[in-house]
Amino acid sequence: MVWIIVVIVVLLILWVIGVQNSLVKKKMQAENAFADIDVQLVKRYDLIPNIVNTVKGYAKHEKETLEEVINARNNAVSAQGVDDKIDADNKVTQAIGKLFALAESYPDLKANTNFLNLQNDLTKIETELAGARKYYNAAARDYNYAIKVIPNCIVAKLFSHKEMSMFTAEDEQRKNVKVEF
Repeated sequence: MVWIIVVIVVLLILWVIGVQNSLVKKKMQAENAFADIDVQLVKRYDLIPNIVNTVKGYAKHEKETLEEVINARNNAVSAQGVDDKIDADNKVTQAIGKLFALAESYPDLKANTNFLNLQNDLTKIETELAGARKYYNAAARDYNYAIKVIPNCIVAKLFSHKEMSMFTAEDEQRKNVKVEF
């Protein structure tokens, strides 16, 4: 009878270790995916001042929009933690959208080679960011699922695993685009 109890206890301990290792692996995959997003965000944040300076030369009286872009960028650079970085990234995306909408009003700016190159660079970064966000969301989803299913949830609570945030579209980004002719 003692051997049966010992075997059950050993199997239970091995199961807990296996589940914990699996959860740690999934969490590390999600954190690594977020680190990949962070790399793309740094590239994006480094590019923004160049775009703003280029636009500034053509749109001197659009100071408010330019300041909004720089403030959003600075807040994003100093953001700490996943939730703050996600929120800051959404604000930068909105500010960049306003900046490019502003650029539409200046034909000389739209034709400027430097501006076009910067815009192309930003488009490439945005494409890479979209892929990185998609991968992160998949990794975070897998981790979140793993900590919620029975019996993993028991081990997840035991080792204080918390749900990871996801990248989602802001309400402003969900609105229909207004097109005027």
